[in-house]
Amino acid sequence: MTVSTRPAGLRSIRAGDQSFLKHLNRSAILDLVRRESGLTRAELANRIQVTKVTVGTVVQELLDEGWLTEGELHQGGMGRPGRALHLNESRHVVLGAEIGVLGLRVVACSAPGVILYQQEDLTPTGDVDSTARRLAKLVLNVLQRPELQNRMVLGLGVAVPGPVSHPDNVLLFAPNLGWRNVAVLEVLEPYLKGLPGLRVLDNEANAAAFGEAYLLRERTPEVLAYLSLGSGIGAGLIASSPTPHLLRGAQSFAGEVGHTLVQLGGLYCHCGNRGCVETLLSGWAIRAALSVPDGVSLHQTITARLAEPTVQVTLRRAGEALGMLLTNLHHTLNPSDIVIGGSLTRLPGPLLPVAFEFFADHQHRLFSTSRPVNIEVRTDSLFLPARGAAAQVLSQYIQGAQVSA
Repeated sequence: MTVSTRPAGLRSIRAGDQSFLKHLNRSAILDLVRRESGLTRAELANRIQVTKVTVGTVVQELLDEGWLTEGELHQGGMGRPGRALHLNESRHVVLGAEIGVLGLRVVACSAPGVILYQQEDLTPTGDVDSTARRLAKLVLNVLQRPELQNRMVLGLGVAVPGPVSHPDNVLLFAPNLGWRNVAVLEVLEPYLKGLPGLRVLDNEANAAAFGEAYLLRERTPEVLAYLSLGSGIGAGLIASSPTPHLLRGAQSFAGEVGHTLVQLGGLYCHCGNRGCVETLLSGWAIRAALSVPDGVSLHQTITARLAEPTVQVTLRRAGEALGMLLTNLHHTLNPSDIVIGGSLTRLPGPLLPVAFEFFADHQHRLFSTSRPVNIEVRTDSLFLPARGAAAQVLSQYIQGAQVSA
């Protein structure tokens, strides 16, 4: 991103090149301020290796457009003190939504990724069109909140429970909904006429994984795996180099760990195979084993019946399946960080303890001397896919240099 002087004898720069370099500089400055709030102009120039004049010009434009704000004087160690720069927390709003098996969720976030408001509709999801109408109504209701008034809408990201084909944005298959080859954004758009900004569609685990890595302030994980434990089981896989990059696979099926096989000749799964992880570890499998109907709280039911032998056996079996999944994931991807989220993380009983015991018992020589993987359980994860979808919109805005007032 360094703007260099053209040596004599080389061709002239094309008309669009300077504009392209300007966009790169704007994106680099915004992303760096997003990740390390409080940097000065001099520190930015040093970090992205462009001239102070270039940084000063771009920063002034971003201040004028409301993307950045100036804070306290800061001695950066490079000359006279400069003003700390921050992303403007009050200028923009980014919307994120999740279409889940058992309901819908919407969040509204500021540019730094702070959730300003969140709302859910816990009616089980039905057909595509009625779901689009319900989701659009929820989005528009959220936008009416007083704390969101006078903000510029950057766009809407939508997370869905199945693999998504890119760049055509088609939900390939949602086995727990029975949806196949659905252009979700196209179906949704007529109900959101007039809503400005970008549109993003992604798998719910991918969205949550991206949000966890992109909005992390303290450090950047080398390789992050987000495990989503809900009605179904999925994973989002992130490599940071240096910005988060989703591993999607050749046919967009990377992370479909719920349909990896762990039991030969096991029960039939919704995907059509037998012995998938989901047949042992998923909301629908646990409900089936314990005869808990849809619409009844799984958490409340298990809490009330926790002493029953059948409940204990079911949860231990689910925990062993999770431990096996963690072990296989660790051996194949070797992540530096694993984040576990979803509604099943809040279940009482032996599910998680059994899983971690299984994982620890299967390290042995292969990983006995290596740095241990950082595993974090997020029991507050219900809105993470929606927040992650919003983060994907913000990332596309910044990396695509689509920055305007």
